[in-house]
Amino acid sequence: MGKPDAEGHGPADGLPGLPPEWGRVVVPDDASALAAEAAQIRRELRRATGLPGGHRALGLPLLVLLVAVLTTLAGLLVVTWPRAGRTDRPTPAPYSPPATLAGRALPALDLVDAGQAPVPLRGLLPAMIILLDGCPCPDRVGDASAAAPAGVSVVAVTGGRTVPSPPADQRQVRALADPAGGLRSFLGQPARPGVATALLVDRTGTVTRVLPDLGPVDAYRGDLSALAG
Repeated sequence: MGKPDAEGHGPADGLPGLPPEWGRVVVPDDASALAAEAAQIRRELRRATGLPGGHRALGLPLLVLLVAVLTTLAGLLVVTWPRAGRTDRPTPAPYSPPATLAGRALPALDLVDAGQAPVPLRGLLPAMIILLDGCPCPDRVGDASAAAPAGVSVVAVTGGRTVPSPPADQRQVRALADPAGGLRSFLGQPARPGVATALLVDRTGTVTRVLPDLGPVDAYRGDLSALAG
């Protein structure tokens, strides 16, 4: 039993034969004769399925996961890192002078006096109207009052409803308040700290000149004289 027939084919006891490519297979009577070959096969199997190979198979997914985590952290760091010179304060818009109002009619505005009585602004023409919502500028008001010819009013207008009393040497200045902000809206520009703005308006109610930053008298003396004509 277990021995091949005389021609090297399957055993004569009816069991299926071995594949011919295996060649001649001889089964020894003593199984211990195969111990060396069995030990070699076991060593090869251990090398093929050993731990180092398993570690290599596990290392690739870990490497991909590590790269993804580092990429995410780097993106968050770039977004949240404070930039040099960064500020949350809005940048103020550059000042632009009022659009030309010369030749336009002064609106029919009612201002208020110290007693909160309404005063029609067009009833004071011709006049130099000085807006003091950005600066009290008493020196500029005094210079304009001293230079104004007879018949030309100098009107000092503040914002809100409070009308401050003019200095003793400026009693001829008409102090009014513009609680509705109609004059500033007509100019189309906000008040600027430290700056007084003036309008010169003739007796027909037409604006003849706008002084965005009221300066020395010499800059507008001729305009005052023209209002008196």
